[in-house]
Amino acid sequence: MRGETLAALVEAVGSHVPVVLATRTDTGEQALLYPLADEAPATKDAWPREEAAAALLADRACTVEATDGVVFLRPYNPPVRVVVVGAVHVAQALVPLVSAAGYEPVLIDPRSAFATETRFPGVRMIRSWPEEGLAELGPDHRTAIVALTHDPKLDDPAIRFALASPAFYVGALGSRRTHEKRVTRLLEYGVEREAVDRISAPIGLSIGARTPEEIAVSIIAEIVSALRVPAQA
Repeated sequence: MRGETLAALVEAVGSHVPVVLATRTDTGEQALLYPLADEAPATKDAWPREEAAAALLADRACTVEATDGVVFLRPYNPPVRVVVVGAVHVAQALVPLVSAAGYEPVLIDPRSAFATETRFPGVRMIRSWPEEGLAELGPDHRTAIVALTHDPKLDDPAIRFALASPAFYVGALGSRRTHEKRVTRLLEYGVEREAVDRISAPIGLSIGARTPEEIAVSIIAEIVSALRVPAQA
C-alpha cells in the first residue's frame, strides 16, 4: 500500500468516516472509495462505487467484477453507536449491554435529575432536547436510535429526527395502543407512512420480556439482528 493511501485510510478511520479500500487483484492498484459521502473525493469511473456502498452497508468484504477487472473491496466502518433517548430504568439496564456488545452508548435527556453520572457512570450524556442532541451527533448508517421516555414531548421529536436520518434502527418503547397513538401523531406531523413503518414498536424482539433487564436484552438483540441479519441474507 502506498504511503499516501495508508495515511488517508488512517485519517478516515480516525475521523469515523466510512471508507472502502479497493484493490485490483491483477495489478495491485488501490484506491479509497467514499461512496456514502455527499461529496466523495474524485475516483476513476472504473472503480465500483455502488458495490463499495453495499460493502459498507453490509459491513462485509467482497470481490466484485469491475469495468476492467476484478476488485477486492474492504470496508472500514465507523463504530456502531446506540443513542438512547430517555434516562429511564430500561436505559440503565440497556446501556451496559450496549457496551458489552462492543457498541458505543450515548444517552440523551434534558432532565438533569435523571441523566446523572451516578445512574449512568462513564456514559456519554447529552443533556439537551432530543432533536438538538441528535443534530449534534449526526446519526449515520451505523447508528441505532432508541426512544424510551414514554413522553411524546421527548420521544416524538427524537423519532421524527431519526426517521429522517440514515440510522439503521429506530425503536420506541410502549404498548401497541401507545404506538398506534404515536403513529397518528407522526402522520399528522407530516411524516411519510413508509418512514413511520421503519419504527420497531413495541420495541425489542418478542421474547415475553417483562422486567427492565429483560426488555433491555430484547432491545439489544433486535439491534444486533437489524445490523447483522441483512448482511447474512
